[in-house]
Order: sequence, then C-alpha cells, then structure tokens
Amino acid sequence: MRRLLPLAAVFAALCCSAGMAQTASEPLPPKEMNWSFDGVFGTYDRGALQRGFQVYKEVCSSCHSLNMVAFHDLAGPGGPGFTELQAKAIAAGYKIPAEPNDRGEITDDRGNRLTRPGVLADHFPQPFPNEQAARANNGGALPPDLSLIIKARNGGPNYVYSIITGFGRAPPHGFTVMSGKYYNPYFAGRNISMPPPLNKGSVSFSDGTPATVSNEAKAVVTFLSWASEPQLEARHRIGFEVLAFLVLLAGLLFLTYRKVWHGKH
Repeated sequence: MRRLLPLAAVFAALCCSAGMAQTASEPLPPKEMNWSFDGVFGTYDRGALQRGFQVYKEVCSSCHSLNMVAFHDLAGPGGPGFTELQAKAIAAGYKIPAEPNDRGEITDDRGNRLTRPGVLADHFPQPFPNEQAARANNGGALPPDLSLIIKARNGGPNYVYSIITGFGRAPPHGFTVMSGKYYNPYFAGRNISMPPPLNKGSVSFSDGTPATVSNEAKAVVTFLSWASEPQLEARHRIGFEVLAFLVLLAGLLFLTYRKVWHGKH
C-alpha cells in the first residue's frame, strides 16, 4: 500500500501538468470593446473608416486580400465617405492585371504580368499571383482574405481586435512557441503564423489621431467591419422605420377597435 502512494502522487502530478498545458494552449476570450456600429442604432465612424482604410492599405494589403470590395464602394452610400475623385485616385494607385494586348500576350518580354491602373469598377487586387506564392512568402501559411473576416470569426470585431493587439506577451511557463510562430493568447493554440502587424507609428494619420497600436487596431477593425457588412446602416435605418410603422399601425388598430366596439359591450 505504501509503495502505491508515490505512484499515485506521480500520476496525479502528471495529470495536473497535462491539464495545465491544455489550459495554457486554450485561447483567452476576446476583449470586450465598444464599437460605434454596435446596437440597433449603430453607425460607422467615417473618420475611423478612413483611418482604417489607411491602415489596411499601408500595412495589411501586403499580405491580405480584400476580394469582395470594389473601389467604387469607397465612395458609395454608407461607405467610408471618400469622394468619387478620391476613390478614382485610390484605384489608380493599384496595379491591376491587364487584359491580353493586341498580340494576345499577358506578360512582357521579361515574363512579368502586364498591368494597368485600377478603375472604380475594379476590386482590390490580390497581393500575390497565386496561393503557392502567398504561402511561399508567409512561411507556408495562407493569409486569409479580409473581406468577410469580421463575420467569419466567432467574436467578430472583438476577436479581430484582440488578435492584432495580443502580441508581445510572454508565454506561460512550460508553453512552447513553435519555430516560425508567434505567441498570441487570443489565437486557438496560441501559436500564430502572422507576425505582429502593428506597431506604434505604423502609419501617420492625416487627421492627427495618435498612431498608437490601439488606435490603429480600432480603425482597421472598423474598416473591416464595414467591408463585411457595408449595408449595416441602411439595415438599421430600415429596421427602425419598420418598427416605427408597426407601432403606429398598432395604435391605429387599437383606436379603430375602440371606435367600432364603443358601446357594444
């Protein structure tokens, strides 16, 4: 019996260690943030949308695509508030794969893909020519498209904000950060392929907003939330109008009922 006690203690210690390791690899719940677009009456902050576009363009677009967003959306109703001229200038700053030339060629003499300046009808171009190139430039990982990233991740904007601000923490004792990975407590498994995307001063906001990591993250998450749901404000407005109509209709029906049945009880 006495011989069994040390074995039981060792077994219990191993189980405890395994449990701690499992807990250490589980992601933390996302940070709870306040967003202007939350709630029934939520709207997008135009300043934050434009700052967020700047963060995406200058930081995120080198790895992540935005396939479902067209340049004309930037100047459309419910969008970031750019003018049509501004949207045209933004589009022209991108190189779009060109159609075959008059000789049916799509590459130049050096084998490079022929390109042309973007126009409003174009969508944001891919940062890499294909998936193989994307993986080769990112250590084998495939950077996700960001068009619907807010809708595609459980926790939405809070999750994405937590991920991009969750770097820099020391891993818990005994936790192994895999080779080529980065520790992020909000990511499943806590080993993430993406390096820290934001640093203080990553961009210079033209409106004077301090370029802290938090402000940069809030801005780009707001922009990506709009990209995921560009009709949010219209939906909120229609929902409010329908609700107001139903309240008015209920009142009219009640008054009609009172008038029709007055004195008949």
